[in-house]
Amino acid sequence: MTENIEFAARARTKIVATLGPACATEEKIAELVKAGADVFRLNMAHGSREQHAETLARVRRVEQRLSTPRGLLVDLAGPKIRLGDLPDNEVQMVPGEEYRFVRGNVAAGEHEFTSTYAPLVDEVVVGKMIMLADGTISLVVEEKGKDFVRARCVQGGPLRSRQGINLPGAKLSTPAMSDVDIDNALWAADAGADFISLSFVRSADDVRSLKSMLLARGCLARVIAKIEKPEALEQLDAVVQAADGVMVARGDLGVEMDLASMAVVQKRIVETCNRRQKPVIIATQMLDSMQHSLRPTRAEATDVANAILDGADACMLSGETAAGQYPRESVEMMDRIARATEPLLMHRTRGPAPAIAPQGVREITRAVVYGAGHIATELGAKLVVVASHTGATALALAKQRNFVPTIGVSDSPMVLRQMCLMWGVIPLAGAPVADRETMIRHVETWGRHIGALTSGDRIVIIASSSMSASGHNVLLVHEVA
Repeated sequence: MTENIEFAARARTKIVATLGPACATEEKIAELVKAGADVFRLNMAHGSREQHAETLARVRRVEQRLSTPRGLLVDLAGPKIRLGDLPDNEVQMVPGEEYRFVRGNVAAGEHEFTSTYAPLVDEVVVGKMIMLADGTISLVVEEKGKDFVRARCVQGGPLRSRQGINLPGAKLSTPAMSDVDIDNALWAADAGADFISLSFVRSADDVRSLKSMLLARGCLARVIAKIEKPEALEQLDAVVQAADGVMVARGDLGVEMDLASMAVVQKRIVETCNRRQKPVIIATQMLDSMQHSLRPTRAEATDVANAILDGADACMLSGETAAGQYPRESVEMMDRIARATEPLLMHRTRGPAPAIAPQGVREITRAVVYGAGHIATELGAKLVVVASHTGATALALAKQRNFVPTIGVSDSPMVLRQMCLMWGVIPLAGAPVADRETMIRHVETWGRHIGALTSGDRIVIIASSSMSASGHNVLLVHEVA
């Protein structure tokens, strides 16, 4: 039976926590679960395959121990462009001075750089910027030769070996997935990842390519498209439609585009995802100062709140939980901010049923799901229960933003874990989906056990009639005996 942590006064907005050295043990992972973490992220850009495999195993053992499903997201690194090695491993970039990027692996002196991206010299554009170290250092390209690029430093600072390079405005020929990414994706499929995110997506074809690869492997993991390239914004609707979910990866996106437009672009992505009925995660530096402080800045707290008010399904913690000094406190703070913010969503006028339903949801199901929220609110129901074989109906319910607690049940452990990314949905393991009456009794027993239900309480159930092939076409109201 699921512990009480699952039905405590928790945020409906889901929390994605990146795992790393700061939370490497089962005890630390369990702390994050109890603090409110719903999905755990493995960042394939750092660590070895063996380390990731052991971390994944720890998450699954914690799930078993706490009897609570938790999603696992494998984040592919993508074709990140990086500097080569620098003399003495570091150089101080000086505004106004000239620097050269050369073809090959050998650089001469501290004013000359190499990169891991062989076509860099060919594909940069004169007059455009070269951004280094997550955008903290910038240069403008002034000249191109056969084997070199000459650029002048605009904003300086310390630069270290292997730091990242961004080329805003350049059309890159590198594929969306490197050989390493493909190998990691296949490993994640075999290891039972619930979500796999694709970095530096530029088109819907990038997403479809990964999905085809996973399906050929017999893997039903959801593919999350990371929006961090201007090309993806140019085809945003098609990318969102192709993906199973989206991550607004503000780190590289904020370097690749005009930073002044970042907030507007974030809102546009969230709106598109909500219209297309796809989960959307806001990521990067949400509570960044909590890596070294017990309290976030006021701007960070406001950033999390505004993401929730915009309609985000989840917010993500990166260095805060992976490498920071206060991983548990960071999750607790994000949970507190969400709980303080979400009541504002209750007062928003509810519009008509969405014109676009999640993939796999039929018209009748869409209407039943839409009505379930109204009926639950009108009757003062304590729970809405949705039995979902694929998770599509649970997602449709999540996108309605109903405030009556939603319980998701499924006969698939992976689907239960994927519900961990759906706004307001609490996955309940062990419910016998095939027998409706037995399922209701299971939910009722669970609800009484944790103190969520008592005699006379009402439960709204979204289900299917045994003779129908029209999806979820039954809406029941059950009164606790």
